[in-house]
Amino acid sequence: MTTSNAPGGDGPLIYVGGTGLAGGGGTSVARERPRPEPPGSRIPRASRRWVRIAAGFLIPVILLVAWQLAATSGAFTSSQLPTPAMVWEAAVDLAQRGLLGQYVAISTQRVLIGFAIGAALGLLLGALVGLSRWSDILFSPTLAAIRAVPSLAWVPLLILWFKIGEDSKIILIAIGAFFPVYTTVAAALKHVDRHLVEAGRAFGLNGVRLFTTVQLPAVLPSVISGLRLALAQAWLFLVAAELIASSMGLGFLLSDSQNNGRTDRLFLAIILLAVLGKITDSLLGLFERWAARRWA
Repeated sequence: MTTSNAPGGDGPLIYVGGTGLAGGGGTSVARERPRPEPPGSRIPRASRRWVRIAAGFLIPVILLVAWQLAATSGAFTSSQLPTPAMVWEAAVDLAQRGLLGQYVAISTQRVLIGFAIGAALGLLLGALVGLSRWSDILFSPTLAAIRAVPSLAWVPLLILWFKIGEDSKIILIAIGAFFPVYTTVAAALKHVDRHLVEAGRAFGLNGVRLFTTVQLPAVLPSVISGLRLALAQAWLFLVAAELIASSMGLGFLLSDSQNNGRTDRLFLAIILLAVLGKITDSLLGLFERWAARRWA
């Protein structure tokens, strides 16, 4: 709010939000100067989206070209570095046998089930530790010690208890997905602004209602970050499980290709893991947008 002398002696002008109210006998309206448009605002949103997509494919295309040049330069043998065409032919061969879709489906299923179980437990225990001082005292030391155990150390014990089946693999993936969610959620809830919590309680919110209305929206970015880390960990632990004890899946394809000297299939498995990881992460990004509209 600013003041200035009104023309004609009508008294001072009081400017509020760009409108001048004349003191004395008249009224005057002061117009704000037009604000400069932010860079890129004149570009249609659809065009910006396509530009972003095209830019995202730039690095993969460069890597593909570099791969082709390196594979045909003579510096590597085909057993060391197959060409992209050889990898594509390996994919077509496995697809015609009905194995490629089976490997992708079983690995994706294992990851999604293990991720769902681990993330749910991580959210539950993370909320308990983050919201309750006694839960923090009871659980934090033990969980911090378990988190330090390498993933491969769990494999022999899980095989001994659950044999070479789906249970051992899903439990291992759930362990990998649990800790990123638990850690981020517990740490975020411990640092929620106390004034927000007190304001929520002043409006009669307690327990679950306080958590879903005040505390969860406050830590939503941290929760989503933890979920994304957990999903990446789930794919990592999947490979660890399938490399050692599996007869199908992308991890088995990696191990079997190495044993048989099929570098083309080895590259195919790595590419498929990268693509599937990106797809599932993108789906989680869609969930992030929905959650931000729902709770933010």
